[in-house]
Amino acid sequence: MNTVASDFEKLLSESVKIHGHLCPGQVLGVRMSLLGLREIGIEDPKGKDRKNLLVFVEMDRCATDAVQSVTGCSLGHRTMKFLDYGKMAATFVNLKTGKALRVVAREDSRKKAMRYFPEIENKYAAQLEAYKIMSDEELFDIMNVEVKVKPEDMPGRPLRRIKCEMCGEYVQDMREVREHGRILCRACAHGGYYKSEDTVNRK
Repeated sequence: MNTVASDFEKLLSESVKIHGHLCPGQVLGVRMSLLGLREIGIEDPKGKDRKNLLVFVEMDRCATDAVQSVTGCSLGHRTMKFLDYGKMAATFVNLKTGKALRVVAREDSRKKAMRYFPEIENKYAAQLEAYKIMSDEELFDIMNVEVKVKPEDMPGRPLRRIKCEMCGEYVQDMREVREHGRILCRACAHGGYYKSEDTVNRK
């Protein structure tokens, strides 16, 4: 018996506890996780299969919290990879077999949801209830994909730590940039999201 799919409502409730509130994205995230795990042959992602699973998420939205809750994958464990594509999509990878499935939420499912519960005026409330009962085919497009995971992207201890020659900070997991004969961190090489105003305890 698939221990993940055995209790949808329980999984949704656990996800809501992590996320903080119930919303359509939570339902979608739980549903896409159940679909992805089933199709790649992962039955117990938090137990016996936990070392065989990687998930790539393409959105920093509600659904990502649900994917983390159901799969047990996380950035901290390096079993969840975030790609800022702005798409309601996730790819589930079975590291043992190599099978990978990309699951994408269908845009037309929003309108279809309204037809399931026309009596609910609030569209988000209607989507929330409809997403619970709509078929996988109505909710998602799926595609079998090939994902080549680099050694430096795998869970486990860092393969290497190296010092940036400009800022002096250390870079691990082979994220450094080699530019004009120097080893730099990505922020120094290409500009970071922050602008330094001062540095404390710099020696």
